[in-house]
Amino acid sequence: MANHVVFFTLVALTLCHLAFAFEPSPLQDFCVADSTSSARVNGLACKNPMNVQADDFFFSGLNIMGNTSNPVGSEVTPVTVAQLPGLNTLGISMVRIDYASWGLNPPHTHPRATEILTVLEGSLQVGFVTSNPENRLISKVLQKGDVFVFPVGLVHFQRNVGYGNAVAIAALSSQNPGVITIANA
Repeated sequence: MANHVVFFTLVALTLCHLAFAFEPSPLQDFCVADSTSSARVNGLACKNPMNVQADDFFFSGLNIMGNTSNPVGSEVTPVTVAQLPGLNTLGISMVRIDYASWGLNPPHTHPRATEILTVLEGSLQVGFVTSNPENRLISKVLQKGDVFVFPVGLVHFQRNVGYGNAVAIAALSSQNPGVITIANA
């Protein structure tokens, strides 16, 4: 019995030391994603800082309307680490969402990010569903300039409730937020 107590005490002390070794702040100025590396960490391997260029921190195209002529009537233009290597390890990304009249960004979730959405044009009904057992719908109609937040991991949607096109910009709290479209899953 005494051996078990000593063993579990040592395990507990080791785990405590591991927990305190975590560093939440960046340990360097940046870590531009090296898409050619096969190494995977919590993010992508870093490009040699001496090879980093301004274009690694640049994306162009959020001014271009997405093609909404599809069954759901919306198009998401992402700006994640896949499009902007300088986002690697920074914990942020963004998207532009275009909606045709009555277009829908169908119910989906981001398993690794909270989302904050701003309406640039049009009127959107937005909402999310709370987790079990309530599964309560929290919903609101937003107008140009309005902002709404979707908590991490919760199923949410946006729907254009106007007769013209609508546009929104959303920021996400992950360089790679992931997306699971509920109907596809």
